[in-house]
Amino acid sequence: MPFLRFLLLPFRAPLLLVLFGVAVFLGHHWSIESAHLIAFRRVPSSLFWTVEVLQSLAIVLICTMPDVLLRQMSLLMASSRVLSLVATLLLVITVGLYVLSLSLLSDVLILASAILLARLDLTRIKVVPPPQVTAFWLAALVLSGVWLGKDLPNPLASAVALVIT
Repeated sequence: MPFLRFLLLPFRAPLLLVLFGVAVFLGHHWSIESAHLIAFRRVPSSLFWTVEVLQSLAIVLICTMPDVLLRQMSLLMASSRVLSLVATLLLVITVGLYVLSLSLLSDVLILASAILLARLDLTRIKVVPPPQVTAFWLAALVLSGVWLGKDLPNPLASAVALVIT
C-alpha cells in the first residue's frame, strides 16, 4: 500500500511533474549551451557539467532545507513550514528579480522556484518527510530530469545540418 501511495504522489502533487519538466528543459538548454561553449570558448565538457550539477544540488539543498540552513535568519521562519516556504520563495523572487535584470543566473531562479513550489505542493497534501529525505528525492528527481533533457536531440543542430547540405 505505501508503494502505491508513492506511485500516486505525482498525481496528488502535480507540481512534482512541473519540477521534472523544468529539470528536463534545463538539461536540454544546458546541453545546447555546452555545445556552444565547447565549440567557441574551449570549455571542457566535464567541467561544464560538473558545475551545472553542483549548482543544481546546491539549489536543491538550499530550497529543501531552509529551516536547517537559515535557522539564524529568523525564528519566525523556523516556526512554521508554510511560512518558511513562503518567506524563502519571496527571498528567491526578490533576489532573482535583481539577478534577472543583470541577465545572470536565470536558470537558478527558475529551478529554485520550481523546487519551492513542489515543496509547497507536498506540504499541501501533508507529505512532509525529514528535510534530508526530501532533499535526496528532489535532487534525484532534478538530476534525472537534467540527464533526460541532456540526451534530447538538438533541433538547431539538425536544422544547421540541413542548411549546410
